[in-house]
Order: sequence, then C-alpha cells, then structure tokens
Amino acid sequence: MSDNQIEPWADPFAGLPLLISVPRAAKLIGISRAAAYRFASAGQLPTKRLGHRIYVVTAKLREFIMTEGEAA
Repeated sequence: MSDNQIEPWADPFAGLPLLISVPRAAKLIGISRAAAYRFASAGQLPTKRLGHRIYVVTAKLREFIMTEGEAA
C-alpha cells in the first residue's frame, strides 16, 4: 500500500454518507463547530447547500484532507 493510502480499518471516512453535517465534519477533523462553519462560509470546506442547510461533501473532504497532508 502506498504512503498516502489509509488502511480500510483505519479510515475515519469509511461508512459515512455522501453528505455530512458541518458539526459532524468538525468532529471528524478535530476542529470546533464554530470554526467549521467559518471555514464552510469562507469556501475552505467542500460544501453543498440543500435548502437552508449546509452539508459537507464527504468524498471531497477526504480528498482535501489527504492532499493537504501531502503538502505539509
């Protein structure tokens, strides 16, 4: 397995729905709920709006986390 792949049993994104709430995304990546809403508002989190609700796109969040880790 390559360095940028995660073992399936260690993948925190495994089993998540396509869209997750902003608070759930915050908990998943270890930031506060308020910070997650700020990042979503600034376009720094991959979001979709359905009606008045904002959701984070799980696959894009995972991709974002993986590519950000490679840049560090």
